[in-house]
Amino acid sequence: MPVEAEGQPAAEKDEPRLRIAAAGDVHCGSHTDREALAAAFAAAAGQVDLILLAGDLTTHGEPEQGAILADACRGLDVPVLAVLGNHDWHVNRRDELVAALEDGGIDVIDGGHRVLDVGGTEVGVVGAKGFVGGFPGSHMPDFGEPSLRGVYAEGQAEVAGLDAGLRAVATCPFRIVLLHYAPTTETLVGERRDIWAFLGTDRLAPPLVEHAPDVVLHGHAHAGTFEGRVGEVPVYNVSVPVLGQDFWTFSLSGAERMPSPIH
Repeated sequence: MPVEAEGQPAAEKDEPRLRIAAAGDVHCGSHTDREALAAAFAAAAGQVDLILLAGDLTTHGEPEQGAILADACRGLDVPVLAVLGNHDWHVNRRDELVAALEDGGIDVIDGGHRVLDVGGTEVGVVGAKGFVGGFPGSHMPDFGEPSLRGVYAEGQAEVAGLDAGLRAVATCPFRIVLLHYAPTTETLVGERRDIWAFLGTDRLAPPLVEHAPDVVLHGHAHAGTFEGRVGEVPVYNVSVPVLGQDFWTFSLSGAERMPSPIH
């Protein structure tokens, strides 16, 4: 697992660089130490160009829990972008939760994309929750009861949204995919194999292989593995329990088009 930039090609002086702080599974709730949370975000914002949150922002999706995270992000000098996770859907108050998050300046990408101007360079961020669906040998089928077929259909809608978003940001010098569910088993190693089908699906992989974004970030798998790949595309599980710290910082160079995790 690379944990420093040592050995990475040095960027030329005129090459654009992008620094990202990423985390997933923050799970804000009544237990959250608000001062520590705000301090962590302030510290990250002072070192990076962009903060990305890979879902499960709250414990149960209550708007009041979202407001805790919003308070920590309010007034930061860098953009904060997020996707929702399964916990954020639990009480099915999605619109109220998103409104609470946006009140603190958090931009929730719910199956869409954003193009940001960072230091004069366009950064395309494609955000999707992803979904369950499984991997070879455990794929959920488009067959049987309507409820089961509905799971399949929702998963396919997430794949279609991911593909559309990547097409929309195709000309951006930096292209980042932000998910909650995993697109590969490589970052699930450490979790029980019998629950992998509920932690993600490789049906998310074809758009990643086709469009080759610079980096894919996801959460959800608390006991998974930090680093993996889909084809030649680097994938990182930035779930806080996996990181063992508040954020992981990545540095991307416009020339090498590869992420360099540095701490």
